[in-house]
Amino acid sequence: MNLQQVACPRPPDRPADGHKGTFGRVLLIGGSVGMSGSIALSARAALRAGSGLVTVAVPQSIQAIVAAMEACYMTVGLPSATDGSVDSCSLDRVRELATGFDAIGIGPGLGQSAGAASLLRSVVAEADCPLVLDADALNLIARHQMLCDGQPGKHTRVMTPHPGEFARLSGLSMSDIAADREQVAARFADESQSIVVLKGAGTIVTDGQQIFVGRTGNSGMGTGGSGDVLTGIITSLIGQGMNAFSAAALGVHVHGLSGDIAAEAISQRALTANDLVETLGAAWLSLADEAI
Repeated sequence: MNLQQVACPRPPDRPADGHKGTFGRVLLIGGSVGMSGSIALSARAALRAGSGLVTVAVPQSIQAIVAAMEACYMTVGLPSATDGSVDSCSLDRVRELATGFDAIGIGPGLGQSAGAASLLRSVVAEADCPLVLDADALNLIARHQMLCDGQPGKHTRVMTPHPGEFARLSGLSMSDIAADREQVAARFADESQSIVVLKGAGTIVTDGQQIFVGRTGNSGMGTGGSGDVLTGIITSLIGQGMNAFSAAALGVHVHGLSGDIAAEAISQRALTANDLVETLGAAWLSLADEAI
């Protein structure tokens, strides 16, 4: 496939007379007992990426924990199954909730339960805004073959797999993926009518026609929660009005830039996903002066 190489886009404007409604309403769905940090990282990153309003929908079993992690987002409790994961009876609540948002991110910490699968299937089929699919959402999609009908969603889907998740989604071996990352990602994006963000050194963003390759980031970002931060950033940028491909490309760039700033301050070895959230502000300041 001949792919058009794309430069990193500029961040969305911040008009002087803007207010919280101007900068997008985003919803993050995920979390389960033992995995409350994942969705909290995504939501905190969405705030640091510039969202005006961030809502986090999690099982009631962890709502208090997630709410205590950050004062600046809103939380909604979904019915919980006995194991603390989201229950299938939450579908009506999510349908009611997931209207009027500019972007939805789903998957971090969601788990692999039957309730999570039912919830995801409903969101993929019915969401009225662009979706960012990550982590457990991708594993559920692969396990339950949710994209096998070849039908596009109502709105743009962005999938953000690491190589293992991409192997499960695509059916390819890890060695085949590593041998030709750009082309396999582009083919899958084209076939699934999605935007694919294939994570790793030199993260690839492609819709099957164009491609962006990340040039920022370092091995310190190979730590739990790093991908959850990226999910929050991309969801936030879509919510602020960027088209999904541009939001994914800029999100990858600034995510890596945050990692580089954090590593310079505390070393790659010591870097955690929390550091990526905390250095996003410095990354945006750096980006303002950077020729990208």
